[in-house]
Amino acid sequence: METPQNDPQWERQLLEKIAFSTLQEQKAKRRWGIFFKLAVLAYLVAVLVLVVDWGDSEKLADGRHTAVVYLHGVIEPTGEASAEKITGALQAAYEDKGTAGIVLRINSPGGSPVQSGIIHDEILRLRAKHPDIPLYAVVEDICASGGYYVAVAADRIYVNRASIVGSIGVLMDGFGFTGTMDKLGVERRLLTAGENKGFLDPFSPQDEKQKAHARLLLGEIHKQFIEVVRQGRGKRLKETPEMFSGLMWAGSQSIQLGLSDDYGTVDSVARDVVKAEKLLDYSVKDNIAERFAKRLGADVARNLTFGLLGGGEQTQLR
Repeated sequence: METPQNDPQWERQLLEKIAFSTLQEQKAKRRWGIFFKLAVLAYLVAVLVLVVDWGDSEKLADGRHTAVVYLHGVIEPTGEASAEKITGALQAAYEDKGTAGIVLRINSPGGSPVQSGIIHDEILRLRAKHPDIPLYAVVEDICASGGYYVAVAADRIYVNRASIVGSIGVLMDGFGFTGTMDKLGVERRLLTAGENKGFLDPFSPQDEKQKAHARLLLGEIHKQFIEVVRQGRGKRLKETPEMFSGLMWAGSQSIQLGLSDDYGTVDSVARDVVKAEKLLDYSVKDNIAERFAKRLGADVARNLTFGLLGGGEQTQLR
């Protein structure tokens, strides 16, 4: 009987066994690696399906319908309720041959007077261009300030009894840190070319002349707001001394004051007013890059750079 020591082939056989075992182990690792890669890919595909707005498949359907555009949140240049997104959605809705009427679904506390004005003016232009397609504003929780600035461009405004409507005014807000700086022993060193270049600088004592000028600026924008409301509501408006003071009213009160017309929801207006129950949403959604950017905090950087004036003061219809 031969022992491994007497068998001249034993070393070779042992090496072959080791090599074969190693090869089998590598194959198993590759199989598991491929499995995990496919699992990750399937997960990413599932996330994309859930996150991405694939959009216009619904709009491809033929037939008469009520177009819906959602104005949600603060009206600002880079937000969901930016003038670019809202006007783009409205233009698409008007251009669709199946659109019988448009509902602007509003849930907004207001925001930029410029963005609100752009949306308002574009609604008037589109209404004049397409007189056979009515546009109705439907208020959900709140339609205040810039939101109401937009709403008055509609043919009619529908509310819920508990909706908050109004706030026809303008504000400019900011902070003053001079007292805190004095306590910390911090000295403000501000150099300007132009005596008002540091307009309402939050780290300097408030200048009464600049404060008075800011009030003139706010007064001018407020005057424009009032004129827009009067033109939009016409004889329906029952003016009171407090109507343009910045106060807000419940939906039921807003009807009595002529700030809105009647009770209604998106569904009821489509069914009973437009007479086209089928709803198609034309709202412009954020793409996947924008959604991920917001989740990673890009909106924080956006808010930090939103200051309109030198001292970080913001003028808003809110």
